[in-house]
Amino acid sequence: MKAPETEGPRPRPGTRAQAPVVAAVALGGAAGAAARYAAGLGWPTPAGAFPWTILCVNVAGCALIGVLMVIVTEVRTAHPLVRPFLGTGVLGGFTTFSTYAVDVRDLLDGGHAAAGVVCLVVTPVAALTAVWTAAAATRSVLVRRHP
Repeated sequence: MKAPETEGPRPRPGTRAQAPVVAAVALGGAAGAAARYAAGLGWPTPAGAFPWTILCVNVAGCALIGVLMVIVTEVRTAHPLVRPFLGTGVLGGFTTFSTYAVDVRDLLDGGHAAAGVVCLVVTPVAALTAVWTAAAATRSVLVRRHP
């Protein structure tokens, strides 16, 4: 008796098939990063101060990703490039873990240990709370519940 055949790894789509997705992510990422940069210019953080701009950007971006994911996965069928463009691109470029990490390091290295630790703890907690709350609120407003 022969062992059942298992499905092997799926072949990866060719480069040409992935080009629209890569382009959507790149264009969205450029827009999101530009928006984050504009936020920093409009609301600059002085040296040694708590990085409120990046905290707000990260929390707002996480809230928006919560709304987006409910809409494109539970409410509507979206074009296949919506998620890569808006989710990975725009919101991925808008939110920033790297700037958050640099801000924490700068606060700690600059002798502002309390602000650095607060930033280190508050940012991920606030971001996760934002995504969860926004997704739950969007779901309660847009998804019809069946008894």
